[in-house]
Amino acid sequence: MSSTHLVLHDPEGRLDAEVPLDRELHKALVKAVLGWTGSPGLPPGDLQQIALLLAGAARTVAADVRRAADLLPEDHAARALADVVLEEADRRLSAPAEGTVRCAQGRARLVRALYERLDRLASVAPQAVTAP
Repeated sequence: MSSTHLVLHDPEGRLDAEVPLDRELHKALVKAVLGWTGSPGLPPGDLQQIALLLAGAARTVAADVRRAADLLPEDHAARALADVVLEEADRRLSAPAEGTVRCAQGRARLVRALYERLDRLASVAPQAVTAP
């Protein structure tokens, strides 16, 4: 039996560092998901896939935030704020993705918050930001 899955071994985290996300695509998805005012009429499986896609984006943006924050001195205020955002991201991403609007919107808000933190770090340490 053959598998359709490809497992990547990346112990140094190079893929996260070298493959930028399509930020515009994620911004559009976040905007669409947060624009839902009721049920979007999608089956739970589709909602779960959206939540998983947003979780993957959140993890990669969080890695960019971590790299940018690590370039700052330990006592820098921007680093402390990044640490708080990253701890919250870890907590929220530890919950399994569900096929609900609430879950998808929670992941969308998380992606938005991580991009905002990354942008703020870019204003303090522009050389640290790798995501476009």
